[in-house]
Parts: sequence; structure tokens; C-alpha cells
Amino acid sequence: MLLFAVGNVIAVGKQSIKIAYVSQERAVPAALSNLDDFIQNKGLFGAELAISDNNTTGQFTQQQYELKKIVVPLGGDLVKAFNSLGDDTGLVVLNVNPGQVNQLADLPAAQNKLLFDAASSDDELRGAQCRQHVLHILPSRAMRADALAQYMLKKRWREWFLVVGQTPEDQLYAAAIKRAAKRYGMKLVAEKAWDNTYDVRRTAQSDVPQFTQGEDYDVLVVADEQGLFGEYLDYRTWLPRPVIGTQGLIATAWHRTHEQWGAVQLQNRFKEQAGRWMEEEDYAAYLAVRAIGEASVRAKSDQVQAIKDYMLSDAFALQGYKGKPLSFRSWDGQLRQPILLAAPRSMVGVAPLDGFLHPKSELDTLGYDQPETACR
Repeated sequence: MLLFAVGNVIAVGKQSIKIAYVSQERAVPAALSNLDDFIQNKGLFGAELAISDNNTTGQFTQQQYELKKIVVPLGGDLVKAFNSLGDDTGLVVLNVNPGQVNQLADLPAAQNKLLFDAASSDDELRGAQCRQHVLHILPSRAMRADALAQYMLKKRWREWFLVVGQTPEDQLYAAAIKRAAKRYGMKLVAEKAWDNTYDVRRTAQSDVPQFTQGEDYDVLVVADEQGLFGEYLDYRTWLPRPVIGTQGLIATAWHRTHEQWGAVQLQNRFKEQAGRWMEEEDYAAYLAVRAIGEASVRAKSDQVQAIKDYMLSDAFALQGYKGKPLSFRSWDGQLRQPILLAAPRSMVGVAPLDGFLHPKSELDTLGYDQPETACR
């Protein structure tokens, strides 16, 4: 809180907390379906909604939150945009590609800032490539895979048929699935690569049954993060089996069907503002800005180091509309959180499930893998 003298009167001024939101426009992908429109700039409305919430609280704590929005055009200079922030903006929400997170984090201009990765799920960014001044909001791939494995174990669906796409992201998701399968005692009875030689829109009825023949299994696990073929597997497999993974039953931070623990109110407020449903990136940006608000209020400070120290302390607890308070792991900057298990039009469950607890934090049962060395 700032005190300054006006004549003989001591006046009280508000702390000014500046937050930057930095993103880059994405190329519009080739459309496999006309059902879902491509949404440019996911995340921005979530950050704006959180700033409004922060300022509602700030009226009583003498704190004022300001959001500086930087959306770099496709092909624009992201590094130049980041360097333009200046020293007075030390809290930055990043909605960029995974490969750009550390590119920005390693800049000299970033060393005294606290960065919030609001778009990636890469395990490497929480592991071997983690940075001590980067906090990660979305669940990692390992967390998502563990959430699915817990539910499969509860259902006793232990034998998995894994179908993997051709992109590097599909390979990373498949690696997380294999890790979870080993961790929870599942058996991979088959693994096949979808080689993109099929036109699933035209020949799904004949190609998918043939592709999935030859093995008995409990569930078909799909690694198709771009949605190039996974939507066409359900109801077309040779055996009548459920589909999970990146399609079918998915593990996600947020979903339009989520209604418990006050989620309906957040969904409605977001939809009124944005004119659409809240997506994962919107939720992540919302949480990042709200985490700053919560930590600055509790720490009674507008200083980056004080806010970071409180966020990484045992006292920090963030309301995330998922039934349990959220907190950050001190060793990799990952936000601990329940993960929603959702079908396209219904909520199926919330992980961690009953019976899967960690001695220190039950949320650490998801993707728990403390590195041997701390982030550099």
C-alpha cells in the first residue's frame, strides 16, 4: 500500500499491478469437420474476465490490476513484442506454442519476470526443460493420461489398443499413455500407427473395422491431438469397444458440460462476455490472472518476487471451480488441479478418483514425477 502526503493529510494510494497477456495468432488448420468453428485468440477473454474479478476484490484491498494485451500477428516478431514490455510489467501470461515458451523465458528481458504458460501440456517443459520462473497452468500430458488410467482401472478395462497419429504431438501423447499404462498396470495388447493413407471421411466404414481387427482389447486409446482421424473411430471399430484419449472420453482442464462447484456461474459469465463457450485456453488464462490476484492480495504486495514466493508456498490456495483448492508444485511450476473426464456431451468423472491419494497432496497423484534436479 502506498502512502503519500498531501499538505498535512496522509493519503492512501492503490498498488498498481500490471499483467501482460502475450499471444500469437495461429494458422487456421485444415478443417476435418464443419461442426466446430476455428477460434482465434483463445485465452484472451479468460484473462479479461479474471482482471475484472481481481479488480472487484481490489476495491477492498487498495489494489488496481491492469491488463496489457499483446497479440502478435501470424508471422510477426514475438520476441520483439515480448521485449517491448518493459521492466514495469513483471507478470506475463503466455499463450504461445510450446517451442516458444522457453524461447521467451530465456531472453534477458524475462529473467526478472514471472511467466505463466497458459497453453502447453508438454511434459518436457515441466521436466528436463523446465524454468524456475515459468509456471504451467494446463495439465500436462502425463496428468491427463494418469486421469484416464485411473478411470480405466476403476472400470477394470486393463487391456488397451493404442492408435497413434503421425505428428510429433501424437508421439508425445502416446508416450504419456504408455507411461500411465505401466504405472497403473495396464497391458498394451496392440499399437498401430495411423499412417494418413486413409480418407476417413469417405472410407471410415470399411477402413476402420479392418484397421482395428486382430486383437481383443477393452478400450481403444487414440493419440490424435490435431483431430485428423480420431473422431471417426467411435462406433466403427471391429469390436464394440469404447474410445478414449484425445477423442471419445477425454481428460481435460475444462469442458462445456462441467456444472458443479460454481462452474455454471463461470460458464455463463464467460459466455455472456465472449459469445461462446469457455475453452481450455480461456480457463488457463483466467486461472493465471486469478492466481496473481490471489497471491498479491494475500502477500499484500505488488512485487514479483513476493507474489511468486506466496504462490509457491503451502499457504496458496486458488479457487478453480472444481471442488478442491488448486496450488503450484514448487519443483516444476505445475498447477495441481482435478482433471475432468468428459464425453462430448456429458461429464463422466473427475480425477483423482477415490482411492488414488498421495501422502502430501492428493492432486499429486496425477502426473506426479518430481525431477532429480530443480528447474534452472
